Amino acid sequence: MAPVKNGRYIFNEVPTGYPVPGKTLVYEESEIDPDTVPLNGGFIVKILVLSVDPYLRGRMRDAKVESYLPAFDLGEPIYNFGIGLVVRSENPTFKSGDHLYGLFKFQHYVIDTAAEQYRVIKNKDNLPWSVYLGVCGMPGQTAEFGWKEYANPKQGEIAFVTAASGPVGATVVQLAKAEGLKVIASAGSDDKVDFVKSIGADVAFNYKTTDTREVLAKEGPVDVFWDNVGGATLDAALEFSAKQARFIECGMISQYNTTEPYPLKNHFKIFEHQVHLHGFLVGPLMHKYIDQFYATFPGRVARGEIKYKEHRVHGLEQAGKAIVDVQSGGNFGKSVLIVADH
Repeated sequence: MAPVKNGRYIFNEVPTGYPVPGKTLVYEESEIDPDTVPLNGGFIVKILVLSVDPYLRGRMRDAKVESYLPAFDLGEPIYNFGIGLVVRSENPTFKSGDHLYGLFKFQHYVIDTAAEQYRVIKNKDNLPWSVYLGVCGMPGQTAEFGWKEYANPKQGEIAFVTAASGPVGATVVQLAKAEGLKVIASAGSDDKVDFVKSIGADVAFNYKTTDTREVLAKEGPVDVFWDNVGGATLDAALEFSAKQARFIECGMISQYNTTEPYPLKNHFKIFEHQVHLHGFLVGPLMHKYIDQFYATFPGRVARGEIKYKEHRVHGLEQAGKAIVDVQSGGNFGKSVLIVADH
């Protein structure tokens, strides 16, 4: 094979506020010959699809600032969950033609030796590969694991789900309905609200045009709150929480790009209503639920029991725009970056 393009998306500088494509993140091109490049006992993978998630913004920071995940290295490619096709392998764990799931650099081709960092996806249900980055990947795992671990749902209770048209929120809406809960759901546009209603939400509203407090005052109190947003929405949920409510703090995208964090006003409701506040990360729950997830969840999706929506962006060079869209609500559904068709 003649040399082929091997572009990469570089973390160029720490942003203030939203990342800026071409400044925060820069696309660079080089070449590689997949047939002759040394593997040194490893394997070379052609990247098919990469996941674009809200949490990536938190890694675009000064490395001296501590957080739950390390910062991206300046001058190096960013990375996230992806699906890739093994082109050539000197490692007996993988063979040419295997599809791998794991953390991949934002490049066209990646060489690695750490086979233990990847999982072969068999795709027995013949789903699009991108689905294994959304409802059958980390977002779906986040929803399923967090719900199983912390929701403690009871039929007839009321759940409130924010960012409900996104891959995590939409999955939680459907899990809650399957458990017999009334679901209140918020999203950021009328078409997103229509989608959330179509997957079963009993009450869905556009938080940009409808007052969250008014909805919760009428439809609450909230027994289970799945929080992807934080800020004023978290404050409203606290105000209208039920006694012994379970708050599952999954994300706070309203606070990721601001220099003025929202000050909570209703924090006293935590003890007044005996609220159980659970902050969680999906990683520490993997050992408990991951095998059952892969054994059952893709089948549920294939049978239409769990519905999903994707926002597909084509071309590695469009990664910066895709990242900004996820931060600002410009996407509709799980954002996936299609790097190659096969």
